[in-house]
Amino acid sequence: MAVLKRAGFLFCAAVLSVPAAATVRAAPVYSSREEALARAFPPPATIERKTYFLTDADREKASRLARSKIESSLVVAYLGRGPKGLLGTAYFDTHTVRTMPETLLVTVRPDGSLEGVEVVAFNEPEDYLPRPAWLRLFTGRRLANGLAVGRGLAHVTGATLTTRSIADAARRVLAIHSLVTKAAP
Repeated sequence: MAVLKRAGFLFCAAVLSVPAAATVRAAPVYSSREEALARAFPPPATIERKTYFLTDADREKASRLARSKIESSLVVAYLGRGPKGLLGTAYFDTHTVRTMPETLLVTVRPDGSLEGVEVVAFNEPEDYLPRPAWLRLFTGRRLANGLAVGRGLAHVTGATLTTRSIADAARRVLAIHSLVTKAAP
């Protein structure tokens, strides 16, 4: 595996053996799961992995709440705990932006609001990524307060599909979180 550092991000590219006629485009991976979780819950926090299985009814309810289809019944959450208790819960969401996948780490505060959204891997051209300042607009947001591009979130020229997919992912995570924690959305 080749590792490159660029603009403060860590890029990893796997070398695959493929026929000469095939073209493989390695996605920039900005950080590993462990690195992303360590940024969300810095030491001395501990991180507990928890697995949930949504019923079909739960998945449908979460899809309605999020206004975005929940594809899988399997939910993996990472609970960050500090000396004074729960710091938050983080979820990875992988989805297709235009034609290629991206993976986000979405972190939810104990009160059910968003702590942050981080792009962990992105397969689309990097020109389609919104700037970090736009991602910071998610901090403190809840499912019910205009968490959509064109409502509570600004449009980003050249990154329309990416910003919509990020907003959809944030709503999916908040909807799922509300179900698995039994909190009100």
